[in-house]
Amino acid sequence: MNPPVPRAVPTRKPGRGNLLSALALALSFAAAAIPASAQYPTKPIRIIVPFPAGGTADIMARVVGQKMTETWGQQVLIDNRSGAGGNIAAELAAKSVPDGYTLFLCTVGTHAINQTLYGKLPFDPTKDFSAVAYIAGVPNVVVVHPSIPVRSVKELIGFIKARPGQINFGSPGTGSSVHMSGEMLKVLAGLDMTHIPYKGNPQAVTDLMAGQIELMITNMPSVIPYIQSGRLRALAVTTKARSPALPDLPTMEEAGLPGYESSAWFGLVSPAAVPRDIVSKLNAEVMRIVGLEDVKRNLASQGAYPLVMTPEEFGAFMKAETAKWAKIVKASGARAD
Repeated sequence: MNPPVPRAVPTRKPGRGNLLSALALALSFAAAAIPASAQYPTKPIRIIVPFPAGGTADIMARVVGQKMTETWGQQVLIDNRSGAGGNIAAELAAKSVPDGYTLFLCTVGTHAINQTLYGKLPFDPTKDFSAVAYIAGVPNVVVVHPSIPVRSVKELIGFIKARPGQINFGSPGTGSSVHMSGEMLKVLAGLDMTHIPYKGNPQAVTDLMAGQIELMITNMPSVIPYIQSGRLRALAVTTKARSPALPDLPTMEEAGLPGYESSAWFGLVSPAAVPRDIVSKLNAEVMRIVGLEDVKRNLASQGAYPLVMTPEEFGAFMKAETAKWAKIVKASGARAD
């Protein structure tokens, strides 16, 4: 008996539906292989700024935003949201969609001081954000109303000690570097003076020029024009070295207050889940911008100094700043709630 002849198995031609499914799958794999930054940005970018227009934080955001627009052809919108020492704006940014189209202009206040100053924050400055790029540091400068009869830090300290509780110093808000610079002066010089928080630096400076408050230790860019015009009197800068923008002003140490060092800094952070390649692209763009000659001249004229940092270096810098300011906040006894 002959063995059965095997039947040929008929081949099935792929149907149109199968072909489309296979094509869709192939395209999805191809799309997954393309980094998120390849076409970024394709729409406007928003930078949330935790202080009003006209202050130093706003100036920094606009310098960077304008250059980003020129490079990428997408509008960069500056969204000023002041209040609660920057915490309102920071919470909004932390809870934004993590797609790279919402960034936050962080400061020494929002990402170093406030963690200790406030009992509880509605966001975690470390876990809820990714460090993107350091923009620039800014010296603070001691300025008084011209009617105050002092021309040195030593004279200022004597003037305040003779009037315990009567001298008011202003700031753009509780927890700002301006506020804590005043608290540092109180601690190191043993002074009794009152902090007056405003909703922004322009309002505080306006009241200082009007004689409503006597003193500020504020960001240099916001007061250089008024120092040069004589509407405010500058006594010292708060950094270790003198500022090229006001080279005749002594440092606080030179003025007789050893150990005094305080400055503001500004950078960009994003919601934590933004893709790393977008963070890297943003970092590279900011580093390019602060290296441009016209930007360097602009920043230098305001006493600001840029530093090149990777996202990882900027993150480590913010952690170190948090530890530094925690000691000062605790020593001053300052609380925001």
